Amino acid sequence: MKKVTGICIFLILGTTQVAAQKDAVAQLPDISSFHQDLFVPKITEGKPKAGKRVRQTLASYQNTDVYHLVYLPTDYKEGEKYPVIIEFPGNGPYTSAYGDVSTGQVDGCNLGYGLSEGKGFIWVSMPFISTNGQENQKWWWGNIETTKRYCIDVVNEVCNKFGGDASNLILAGFSRGAIAVNYIGLHDNEISNLWKAFIVNSHYDGLKTWDYPYSDKASAIERLKRLNGRPQLICAEGQGTRETKNYIAHSGIKGNFTFLDIPIRNHTNSWPLYKLKERETVRTWLSQIIEKN
Repeated sequence: MKKVTGICIFLILGTTQVAAQKDAVAQLPDISSFHQDLFVPKITEGKPKAGKRVRQTLASYQNTDVYHLVYLPTDYKEGEKYPVIIEFPGNGPYTSAYGDVSTGQVDGCNLGYGLSEGKGFIWVSMPFISTNGQENQKWWWGNIETTKRYCIDVVNEVCNKFGGDASNLILAGFSRGAIAVNYIGLHDNEISNLWKAFIVNSHYDGLKTWDYPYSDKASAIERLKRLNGRPQLICAEGQGTRETKNYIAHSGIKGNFTFLDIPIRNHTNSWPLYKLKERETVRTWLSQIIEKN
């Protein structure tokens, strides 16, 4: 009976703690209470141009529905080099209790634009590829190897065609995309070696075991070893980085980690479009990363 009682107490305390955390998040301001001063450009077709967000497809996928988005900054000049933010989207379709929406498509990416103000960086919204290789995957991974290869090929194209600086590639992602920063971005040495730094927004690879292969902590730590000291900025709504900070501290991995809590209740990647001091913190971090060559 003592064992059973102990388990019951543990479960009750655990449930109470989770409820308390949810209540604390609910007390935070909604993102709508802040001023939005940036608006992501509409998606267009054709050749990428300064200030335009253009739908693109690799030549090998021309007869499919697979696509990514390329944004060239407003200060873009042909022949010059620009750092690149590669961004993975969250799962979708998803709607939170506060009306936050994630479509699961590259169209819903916002981090790269908000953090760069649309200038100084090339921004690429990167898809996950479906198992059959015919469309973008909206929920979880689809074909991991195909997604990895598509990402590498897009990076090479952006660097070769549009002046992307291969020495200044930043990998970013929100929610599912945040997990993908390590799950895809550190999948193996080939793709891992591309990146200079990483921005992880809400969720973290290995923090929870999900319903897909190699989501366990041991596998995640093997991926994390490929970080090799490169900078990661980890941010989340509320006090969402606390658990990740503890996880990394106990992982045995030493690195250059920056943690940033965003004082909103929303699970959304749109926060950099709003006038928040945390946005300036990330921009400062980015500028320091880019300056170090």
